[in-house]
Amino acid sequence: MSQRSPSRRRRVRRLALAAAVLAAAPAVGFVLFLARIPAAPAGPAPAGAGIVVLTGGEGRVAEGLRLLAADPQARLLVSGVHHDAPLAALERPPGIDPAALAPRITLGRRAASTRGNAEEAAEWARAQGLTTLVVVTAGYHMPRALVMLRRALPEAQLVAHPVTPAPFRTSGWWRRPDALRIAIAEYLKLLAALAGLAPPDPVPP
Repeated sequence: MSQRSPSRRRRVRRLALAAAVLAAAPAVGFVLFLARIPAAPAGPAPAGAGIVVLTGGEGRVAEGLRLLAADPQARLLVSGVHHDAPLAALERPPGIDPAALAPRITLGRRAASTRGNAEEAAEWARAQGLTTLVVVTAGYHMPRALVMLRRALPEAQLVAHPVTPAPFRTSGWWRRPDALRIAIAEYLKLLAALAGLAPPDPVPP
């Protein structure tokens, strides 16, 4: 008995340590996720690339149109556009008329999720013969968007071009409840995407 008790105590301590590590892992992962949310593009967009805007937040479409206007060789896919929304109704940057850029713009209307965005973008890029895509979405959404796009289009070079929505523009934004709720929800979605649990978009009737 006396010889087995220290062994049991060691096993209990090891199990307790393992449980503590497992419990702490999601929190550590979330902190790392927050630290890696990009606030700005790493550099200029490469010339002649495809530009893919993933709709769903302010500033994304306007930034995609700005990039398109700055590069006469670029082409733009706006993925996830409502089936009734015309080009003229989309968000635009000051001084840029989307109608003048219309021949180089594709409105993707099938996607209803990030996975759908990725599949729509992959189909468009292959049809256009594009091997470099500038990905425009919110910074907090960028990690999951890139995971999905790499799976759907592994042969392409992806260039992150994040935009920063209003709740994330202030210093110490992680202390704001609205921004923190968005970040937590996005982190959980990222974990699901990494685990391959993101469901496909429903097939349209």
